[in-house]
Amino acid sequence: MATMLYSATMSLDGYIAGPGGDMSWLTPHIAPNPLVDDLIPQIGAIIVGNRTFGGDDPHRGTDGAGKPFGGGWDGPQYVVTHHPRPSGDGITFVGDVETAVREAKAAAGDRYVNIIGADIARQCLALGELDEILAITAPVLLGGGTRLFAFARPPVRLEQVHVSHTAQAINTWMRIID
Repeated sequence: MATMLYSATMSLDGYIAGPGGDMSWLTPHIAPNPLVDDLIPQIGAIIVGNRTFGGDDPHRGTDGAGKPFGGGWDGPQYVVTHHPRPSGDGITFVGDVETAVREAKAAAGDRYVNIIGADIARQCLALGELDEILAITAPVLLGGGTRLFAFARPPVRLEQVHVSHTAQAINTWMRIID
């Protein structure tokens, strides 16, 4: 059975995107990360929100522009949108998170379903469909934008699974325990 993982790079003050969805802040912090390199081949499917899917790209201007993990991953993607459109090229547009979760889990098999986008992660958590979180902290303060998580819910207990670092980031992997 697939494991639902929300992975994101965030600033030290907890933002995954700057004001207006700006992702240019991330570009200078994209560097080799052995943990991410090991994770990528373990991903069987991706769920992404429409705003993130069509939003700013830190790989803009490179061969990896518009591709998950800058072109390092290829496979089925499920884009959650209020306005589904025809699907193709491994990208399926769906109208709700429940459908995306069901289809992505089936496609992923026993690998990870990687969630990209704060609102989709929040919805998966509310549905009890989020198992793990990988927060990669970059050495920058953004001061505003989209938070890693923004929700009104009682505390969610987490178990630390792994912590490591590179010259450009601190990797914190956690499992949701309630």
